Amino acid sequence: MIKNIVFDFGNVLIKYDPTYIVSQYVSDPEDLKLIVEVLFDRLYWDKLDDDTITDEELVRSACARMPERLHEISKEIYYAWPHHLPAIPGMWELVRYVKEKYGVKTYLLSNVGSYFVKFKDEFSVFSAMENCIFSATAGHSKPNRDMYEYLLETCGIAPEETFFVDDNEKNIAAAREFGIDGYVFDGDVAALKTKIEKILEQF
Repeated sequence: MIKNIVFDFGNVLIKYDPTYIVSQYVSDPEDLKLIVEVLFDRLYWDKLDDDTITDEELVRSACARMPERLHEISKEIYYAWPHHLPAIPGMWELVRYVKEKYGVKTYLLSNVGSYFVKFKDEFSVFSAMENCIFSATAGHSKPNRDMYEYLLETCGIAPEETFFVDDNEKNIAAAREFGIDGYVFDGDVAALKTKIEKILEQF
């Protein structure tokens, strides 16, 4: 019986789109493309998720790969990016719906750096979560097994009673190996709602 639903954050509850973020500050197509490729390079952001690089180190390394004229705007963009994460329509409502109708507990499991955590109070959906697990503060990241162990132990939940929603197939596959069933979210909120209802109503 499913008692817990765990949600990823980026591209599940909110739209994480570096091109959109940078476009709020830069209009020139070539500059926009360069800043997106360099400032949001996974070379840095994977380290952010693991808390093995500081914000200052990221900005310094990224700026070293760009013309000096783009340094200041790149710094501004980096320190403002958490303000440009629009909610995916219907998802925050779905979180509250499953809690209210079915009485399940909801949790967040996200690969994200510690800088973002400073802004978590700006996202009201987090108030509907029993607990929010962020990789940088947890010391683990998806799809590593340690992350799922940390989730279950910290939240006191059982894998067979937990359903995980993530947009990354590798993260869902890793969860299933740990005994947690899951769903690869592709942006279709109605389909996800139908899937969750089917699971919860079969008991």
